[in-house]
Amino acid sequence: MSPTAVSGQIAERSVILLKPRGFCAGVVRAIDVVKIVLDLYGAPIYVRKEIVHNRHVVDELRAAGAIFVDELTEVPEGARVIFSAHGVSPAVRNEAKSRKLQVIDATCPLVTKVHIEATKFARKGFTIILIGHKDHDEVIGTLGEAPDATILVESVDDVDRLELKDPDKVAFITQTTLSLDETSGIVNRLRQRFPKIQGPAAQDICYATENRQVAVKAVARMCDMLLVVGSQNSSNSRRLVEVCEQYNIPAYLFDDYTEVKPEWFTGRIRTVAVTAGASAPENLVQDLIAYLRSQGYGQVNEMEIKEEDVRFSLPSGLDSSLVRLTPVATA
Repeated sequence: MSPTAVSGQIAERSVILLKPRGFCAGVVRAIDVVKIVLDLYGAPIYVRKEIVHNRHVVDELRAAGAIFVDELTEVPEGARVIFSAHGVSPAVRNEAKSRKLQVIDATCPLVTKVHIEATKFARKGFTIILIGHKDHDEVIGTLGEAPDATILVESVDDVDRLELKDPDKVAFITQTTLSLDETSGIVNRLRQRFPKIQGPAAQDICYATENRQVAVKAVARMCDMLLVVGSQNSSNSRRLVEVCEQYNIPAYLFDDYTEVKPEWFTGRIRTVAVTAGASAPENLVQDLIAYLRSQGYGQVNEMEIKEEDVRFSLPSGLDSSLVRLTPVATA
């Protein structure tokens, strides 16, 4: 259903269910990797960091036999370990090799693309400006590709404070799950300060992050509140809240419907928009829809902004005939 078809037809106390929403191709791939490895080898299987940033997904995989660890020192020597979708630094890979760990790499291919860009620019002697959020797992891994050549910036103010040895030999890359608008402002400021700056051939912000933000923008002026299903440590989910708040529309992020607070609905909240971050399962969205129906939001209108049909192949070494694909988010 197009935005035009929805506009003007929203009944009293209704829901606009955004599409695309929920699992992206990188998340589907990462979850499938854990499930397939458990099928092939049985529990326990070790996973470095959360495979994706969603509490429900991690809890489900933990119940199936996955053991999540923060550091490789927690993994027995020679055991199998899966690297999360967010990627790791070369130092982590070297540590795994030295401890004779059997590595299965579930890094999202779009994150790998950013790592390759970092190494390419570093080999050419560029100072690399990495736009991202400090302490995010993806950023930590990317910084590790060329730590002596990379500077992290999080804001336009950070750009203004930069003092570079060679302002004519600088490049930028970005975390894949950033706000489109905020990142654009930072990149514009970088181009103003360093006119010869180079960047990736195609933007690093992933298709799913972009599509979900575009969908929120499309509905922001049509709703009274946005509800985002996703975990607090999910960068792309947090950005959806921020995008909506730019339109002065209240937005809330939560793991599941049990965290929804009645006071959010005070006042004239007639139209509620619903979406989900790229690591949030669809069943949690449907649970939220059922809850909203019970609260009188009986009409649910799905609004599809952009069709998604992206799939990534499995890491080498896993038999594709054993794939048990995680359902991609659908209505």
